[in-house]
Amino acid sequence: MKKSLVKVMLFSLIFFGACFSASAQLYVTVRPVSPTIVMTTRPSPTHVWIGEEWNENGGSYRYSGGHWDNPPHAGDRWNQGHWDHDKDHGDHWTRGSWQGGERKKK
Repeated sequence: MKKSLVKVMLFSLIFFGACFSASAQLYVTVRPVSPTIVMTTRPSPTHVWIGEEWNENGGSYRYSGGHWDNPPHAGDRWNQGHWDHDKDHGDHWTRGSWQGGERKKK
């Protein structure tokens, strides 16, 4: 019984620790500099330019913006990502996202 309780407690500790670390925010003290990107010709009238966008990459951020993308649904708008500042931790990137538009009912 005691061994089972220890196993359950150990499993719970590992599980909650993994959940906590999975939701951790990556903070940087110096924001990375966006590279100069030349906006190419728009592929179609429905394409939207995705400018500055950053992905987490091994404890830092990697630039992934500077491209045209088609909205997933008609009328969707791209809400540009942005840097947020936390006075205790530094800066972190809040990803852009598609919002609005028409949704087909199933």
